[in-house]
Amino acid sequence: MTFLPYVAASYAIGIVVPGGFALAAWRRLLNTTRRLAAIDPRQARRQEAARPEGRP
Repeated sequence: MTFLPYVAASYAIGIVVPGGFALAAWRRLLNTTRRLAAIDPRQARRQEAARPEGRP
């Protein structure tokens, strides 16, 4: 009997599980960045400062 399937499965789990955690963290980071940009008052100030004088 060979243990190759068990070894291959453990290596696959060792790659897939951390990869899934990394993907979930990356998605949460993007989502949080978008939400923060939507409520950040500094963004409005930057846009206002970039406008030329006398223009709305």
